[in-house]
Amino acid sequence: MKENLFGKTLTELQEIALELGLPKFTARQIADWLYKKEISSIDEMSNLSKKARELLSENYNFGLIAPTKVQTSTDGTKKYLFPTIQNKYIETAMIPERERKTVCVSSQVGCKMGCLFCFTAKQGFQGQLSAGEIVNQIKSIDEAGEVSNIVYMGMGEPFDNLDEVLKSIEILTSEWGFAMSPRRITVSTIGIIPGMLAFLEKSEAHLAVSLHTPFNDERRNLMPVQVAYPIEDVVAEIKRWDFGRQRRVSFEYIVFENLNDSPKHVKELARLLAGLKCRINLIRFHPVPGTPLKSPSDKVMQEFKDALNQKGILTTVRASRGQDIYAACGLLSTKELSAS
Repeated sequence: MKENLFGKTLTELQEIALELGLPKFTARQIADWLYKKEISSIDEMSNLSKKARELLSENYNFGLIAPTKVQTSTDGTKKYLFPTIQNKYIETAMIPERERKTVCVSSQVGCKMGCLFCFTAKQGFQGQLSAGEIVNQIKSIDEAGEVSNIVYMGMGEPFDNLDEVLKSIEILTSEWGFAMSPRRITVSTIGIIPGMLAFLEKSEAHLAVSLHTPFNDERRNLMPVQVAYPIEDVVAEIKRWDFGRQRRVSFEYIVFENLNDSPKHVKELARLLAGLKCRINLIRFHPVPGTPLKSPSDKVMQEFKDALNQKGILTTVRASRGQDIYAACGLLSTKELSAS
């Protein structure tokens, strides 16, 4: 199979130009066509010589992948279903908010982390996405030219696919790529410490950590990763890092009815996060088949938020979106896999 050009970094494109006997500057021309222009074939790269286009076409595909399905919610949220190189499926969500359009991208096909509340986990791990497949989720949607923010919070654990995630961020933020500010990108992790530290060192994007409970036993039942990387250790590493003025760290906290929303959770969260400038995003649980977990009432969500704010922790409730289009991550792709 031919490799795809889309998803290559400038350095990789320079190596390709060298291998094909093309001038080094050809790499920048190719990058410009891949990431800044609206084309879908090598033949359309009109400022390359005919010989260069023929050589590239003989050895490479352009590499864009169109979605096979899209669902649109009554609130404007969209869920795109993309096929992958492994003949599986991934999901991408587009969430419109006033002047913003946020795209939630997947980083893996399925996931091996086994979190109790996540439907993607029920697929198991099926493969890594390439940098091209990650960036394609932004380039190949209807709103491609309007994307303001990107979050790596879709299917998979980004730091279990660290190299390709970092490469995709390089493409998104480099002047030869999409030239986005890294401050418009957030990467979410369940707390794989080695990957988190490499990300903090090599990228300027924001960090979000899936917390969900500050208590060891509870978190271990919800998230098996707690055994290898306890949340106490994750937070300790974050506290040692200098985030500067602009870079943010936040904690994602799915609220489950009568499980992680009590006064003792507020007290322990305040102890765990003491001295750390951060935000907690409370998320309403989107029920998924096969779990005993339930979503709390609006009253409980508000009271929990207020209690955390009173402890000095900036806390917000994330609005639920796309409830009528398989809102929970992994539902749409699992349905497609079951039907195929």
